[in-house]
Amino acid sequence: MQVQTPNANLFAALRDGFPADLQSVAVETDSGLNYTWQDLLDASAMLANLLESLGLQAGARIAVQVEKSVEALMLYLATLRAGLIYLPLSTAYQSAEMAYFIEDAKPAVVVCSGRNFGWVSKLAFTAGSAYVFTLNEDRCGSLLERAAAFSRSHSVAQCAPDDLAAIIYTSGTTGRSKGAMLSHGNLLSNARVLQKVWGWRSAEEGGDALIHALPIFHVHGLFVAIHGALLNGSKMIWLARFDPKTALRFFSQATVFMGVPTLYVRLLGESGLTREAVKNMRLFISGSAPLLIETFTDWQTRTGHTILERYGMSETIMLTSNPYYSQNGSRIGGTVGPALPGVQLRVMAEGGQVVPSGEIGGIQVKGPGVFQGYWNMPEKTAEEFTSDGFFKTGDVGRVDTQGYVTIVGRSKDLIISGGYNVYPAEIEGYINALPGVAESAVVGVPDADFGEVGVAVVIAKPGAAVNPAGILAQLKSTLANFKVPKHCVVVKELPRNAMGKIQKNLLRAEYSEPQGREV
Repeated sequence: MQVQTPNANLFAALRDGFPADLQSVAVETDSGLNYTWQDLLDASAMLANLLESLGLQAGARIAVQVEKSVEALMLYLATLRAGLIYLPLSTAYQSAEMAYFIEDAKPAVVVCSGRNFGWVSKLAFTAGSAYVFTLNEDRCGSLLERAAAFSRSHSVAQCAPDDLAAIIYTSGTTGRSKGAMLSHGNLLSNARVLQKVWGWRSAEEGGDALIHALPIFHVHGLFVAIHGALLNGSKMIWLARFDPKTALRFFSQATVFMGVPTLYVRLLGESGLTREAVKNMRLFISGSAPLLIETFTDWQTRTGHTILERYGMSETIMLTSNPYYSQNGSRIGGTVGPALPGVQLRVMAEGGQVVPSGEIGGIQVKGPGVFQGYWNMPEKTAEEFTSDGFFKTGDVGRVDTQGYVTIVGRSKDLIISGGYNVYPAEIEGYINALPGVAESAVVGVPDADFGEVGVAVVIAKPGAAVNPAGILAQLKSTLANFKVPKHCVVVKELPRNAMGKIQKNLLRAEYSEPQGREV
């Protein structure tokens, strides 16, 4: 008798987490719409049936560049159900970037906003895509029109753990953007670990409700937030776009909030952020960019809650987390906590040896969430893994004696000035602590004498006057001279990507010219 192999399709596991009452609300939007768990099942089935009717080959990619909507979430679930590969693309990408992604991934199906159909369809058909559908944030478009004719019944495609579920393109701040291939097994293993370590509460324990305020083209919003809620059968309060006043309004109905540091800064700017406003909340999580220690402490003071900061990548999903349960340790500002269960993490010197606790080196990881490689880049994939199977993250950091990880920066951001290694995050920490400074970014630019020198780009707090020469003078009294930036400039804002990360490549380009680096 043949034994049936269990289905490793991620959707099957998420579906198993749905509550018994499928008529209860799964997603409540900030515009007042309610979607039940049955709605998610029905709509994802109809969309999956539509995709399967197209006669796509196994492993076909479904590229999606649409505004955030619950229908876009349903399309993601449908792609999983059908055993196809989901390829989310930021709505900020313009034609040249989209041309690269479509040509590189060669998706069989492209889904875009109706207003972009003209130029996106031209790119897609030129690259060989067979179908282009539209999906708009107001619940209309050719995708939904076509899906309406299909059955609400669907058999979930059989998948193995290593079958690809998604391709996430990295931000591409240096060189060509790379497509990280993530399997059903990668995504499910990480979701299950986070469900446990972050204490997601079952219905019997009172249940959880998540405020979903993030984009859904990125690991944080698409995988960490959505998988966490669905796997736990927890309601999502869906914000199409983040607005601090709207988020505050929903805190009384929710228990979990995930955000990038920028969202916490904006919430702190609201007078309505009080301990009373967040008394129902259980957990605030921050990631995707470094959280300033000032934001960490201000949040504690204002709300009585301690933000839990964690660390992950497109290639690995989540790797470390500050503890949720107090018996496992404290949440320490400026760190991203210890490695998650199942994750092996080590810090290596350039010579290939593990560095002692507290010393800085390159972070390498191994674990069930680590990706399958880069799409169409076998040489790059081989280059990024060690002979014993560890992925070289490109991040630089240290691990203390308690196992807590502190990220110092990206290896590509390392400044080598006069033969000395300078880590920008260390310098930024000192600058950010100076009076009147809201935030800073330190980048290396070419220099004839030293090879590279640092440029500090600083934002002042509202109403504060910050003197660039004064900042450099203060640093000279605190740090070794080789670490002190040679130039400082005060600006109104720093360039950021959609997840709030500072785009240091743009700063390097701007301040590499002498006229861009006045003190």
